Amino acid sequence: MQFNAKARNIRFSPYKLRPMADVIRGKNVQFALSWLETAALKKAVPLKKLVASAAANAKQLNDVDVSQLQIKEIRVDQGPAYKYFKPGAMGRANVYKRRFSHISVVLEPVETKEVSGGTKS
Repeated sequence: MQFNAKARNIRFSPYKLRPMADVIRGKNVQFALSWLETAALKKAVPLKKLVASAAANAKQLNDVDVSQLQIKEIRVDQGPAYKYFKPGAMGRANVYKRRFSHISVVLEPVETKEVSGGTKS
């Protein structure tokens, strides 16, 4: 069973969010939430809220414990880019882009591996 959460039009560039997403990809949800909580960066807030939202979806839908979930997939995609102008040299206008992001998270329960007591032949 997989549990999803998406956030669109986040006011951070995907180039700034992807390194933080790379750290928590494949990790336990509790570890990811505690790591994002202690990261003293503004860009950690939308990621933390999204992972917490996906964990709440899992708890609401299947009553799964948060300690049994891991982040299977986290993607940070390019959203819309708004163009704006600022004054440039010699009376010209320079074009700037304000980049936005779309983030999606997929959680899944951790499968416990049973050790079989097979015999050697």
